This record gives sequence, C-alpha cells and structure tokens, in this order.
Amino acid sequence: GATVITNLLSAIPYLGETLVLWLWGGFAVDNPTLTRFFTLHFLLPFVLAGAIMIHLIFLHESGSSNPLGLPMNIDKIPFYPYFLIKDFLGYIIFIMIFIMFIMYMPYTLNDPDNFIPANPLNTPLHIQ
Repeated sequence: GATVITNLLSAIPYLGETLVLWLWGGFAVDNPTLTRFFTLHFLLPFVLAGAIMIHLIFLHESGSSNPLGLPMNIDKIPFYPYFLIKDFLGYIIFIMIFIMFIMYMPYTLNDPDNFIPANPLNTPLHIQ
C-alpha cells in the first residue's frame, strides 16, 4: 500500500528518489514512515478545519468580489450572528441525527462482514 503510493514520487525527475527517501525516513517503509503518516493523518484535519474557518471569516467580513466594482455595503449581512448561528444550527441538527443513528440503530452503519464469526483456519477469499 504505502510503498506503491510513495514510489509514485520517484517519477519526478531529479528530485523523485530524494523525496521518497525523505518521506520514508530510510530506504524502506518502516517505523519512521508510519510515524510520519500517522502524524500527517492526525494533524491534517485540524489544519484544514482552521484554514476553512479563516477563509469563511475573511469571506464574510470583506465579501466576495463584486463584478460591478461599486461599493454595495447596503446588501452586506454581518457574519455574526446571522451566518454563524445558521451554520451552527445546521451542524447541531446533523450531529443530533448522527447520534440518533449511533444510539438507536448502531448496526445500520456497520459493514455486514463484521457479523461473520472469525475462523482462524480459513483465509478469506479477498486476501488469498
């Protein structure tokens, strides 16, 4: 998995091999690679959420581009409280529906293969 995907970087001329070695942290996928990937997968959602919040705040403060070039301050609606409360209400409704699914119908969102008893003597077909 990780070896094939990271080897795609080796196709970059002049820098590819160096990038792969830097990403792996050695000459093969090992503990440094897994640590780096785990850190990336943990931190990236927080970085993206922060970037999205900064983008939304700047967009609602200054407004998007006006093709007419005329100042239209009359039509602007402040981000707080109107848009913030509207977005927060949608988020709360989504979380409540999701929690109801989890609490009252927990098996609805599960994979059907999770209910097959494990057999240590039989290897599944998709692994062979």
